[in-house]
Amino acid sequence: MRLVVGITGCSGVVYGVRFLEACRDLDVETDLIVSPAAEEIMSFEVDEDLEDVRSLAARSYDYDELDASISSGSTRTDGMAIIPCSMKTLGAVASGVSDNLVTRSADVTLKEGRPLVVVPRETPLNLIHLENMGKLDRAGATILPAMPGFYHDPQTIDDLIDFIVGRILDQFDVEHQLYQRWKG
Repeated sequence: MRLVVGITGCSGVVYGVRFLEACRDLDVETDLIVSPAAEEIMSFEVDEDLEDVRSLAARSYDYDELDASISSGSTRTDGMAIIPCSMKTLGAVASGVSDNLVTRSADVTLKEGRPLVVVPRETPLNLIHLENMGKLDRAGATILPAMPGFYHDPQTIDDLIDFIVGRILDQFDVEHQLYQRWKG
């Protein structure tokens, strides 16, 4: 399996980093794009620097590298996740604005009918955010807010992060053991 991963500039880059770690551990090939704002936020939220994060992916591209292979539908991937997805990026994708590699790759993912998972972390949400999420949902994207469940009895922050990462992996039908599933 090959997934494109975008990490954009809002709080929650830890979800994107953990997703890359899980993909590496599960032998899921990843193509990574990190926005400049996400790179800046990384310095506040995770212990890894950009090069450490890039090393988790099979391939990494610059944010403005619009000639990268993943900017074309002819490059075969199994989908894309934007983790976290800033409201700027979400709005751009919802509006069809493809002015960087994250938004172009998301546009390609949608036009090719591949799964696109968008993980917004903003709160509270205003009407513009909600309308943009609705547009993406109608276009075929999955909106998966970073809102962890608690039925699996999380003991640490890592347990909460793994719950979200596991739910993202579920959208791509990737088997994992990141959290205890509901048993009723």
